[in-house]
Amino acid sequence: MLNKRFKIFINYFLGPVLFIWLTIAIYHQIQYQKNFYATWRNTFQTFSVKEWIKLYVVILLMFINWGIEARKWQIQISSIEHVSFFRSFRAVFSGLAFGFGTLNGVGEYAGRALYMQEGNRLRSIAVTMVGSLSQLIVTFVMGLIGLFYLRYFFSQQQNILHGLSVFWFDALICAVCIFAVALIALYFSLSWVTKVVEKIPFVSRFAFFIEKVEDLGGKELTRILYLSFIRYFVFVMQYLLLLQIFKVDVSFLQAGWLVCILFLVLTIVPTITLAELGIRGELSIQLFGLISSNTIGIIFTASGIWFINRVIPALAGSLFILGVRLFKK
Repeated sequence: MLNKRFKIFINYFLGPVLFIWLTIAIYHQIQYQKNFYATWRNTFQTFSVKEWIKLYVVILLMFINWGIEARKWQIQISSIEHVSFFRSFRAVFSGLAFGFGTLNGVGEYAGRALYMQEGNRLRSIAVTMVGSLSQLIVTFVMGLIGLFYLRYFFSQQQNILHGLSVFWFDALICAVCIFAVALIALYFSLSWVTKVVEKIPFVSRFAFFIEKVEDLGGKELTRILYLSFIRYFVFVMQYLLLLQIFKVDVSFLQAGWLVCILFLVLTIVPTITLAELGIRGELSIQLFGLISSNTIGIIFTASGIWFINRVIPALAGSLFILGVRLFKK
């Protein structure tokens, strides 16, 4: 009887508590931004119809972005459990809510696992990591191309590397290149690597939790990687549109590769979503400040991306958590 009451408490009270906690955490992060509301209000009052349309497109792309991620997750966990697209979409948003206060968003795995059946939750984490690995590969490959562009084309036109060590910049390019190749090799060898890892004495007793990774063959891995590329381009397009909205007059080509470098650095630097806005803003100023003096517009772009792609989905995800039953048995 006590056990039953405990499960009822978890199912019907923990969800609202999580919602309140996550909402307060997100609200505090916004509140601590200096003159956040006043600045945004004044900026929106000067928007033209064309700029409003672009903003709506950016918001629409947010849904497309996380919709692609939901489809990816569907493919990843299909060997464990069939999940509808809408349920997968809710799981992705709830994962964002859980990952809001964790290092590099690792809490997202727990948020998504809540939408799996009991007994499948821990097993789903391993295959969910495969999707993260695919997105990491795309980030490193595109970031590497961005670094090449900055080094060999962009810098020659505007003397960007003046005062910087070319040696260390080239060393960074080599390191990113090696890491990207290693990630690709690991990604397409996951089935073999998983079988080897399962034979390790300490790991063998936990093989049940990672064995489903073996079921992801080359076809599935290619599909997941393809969707990761599409999702990445949606990210870049959102950034470019916001740069236009906030009057940051830059070339699409130059800005696009700088965005790729920005995403690469954000991936490498350990951070939590609660602190990401400050880091993203500072990096954006350093990178886009190379081609534009509109610092306010650059900051607004960084803030807008963070708010649209992180805060709004996280708030929605905290609402979705209210409908999740953690235990059925």
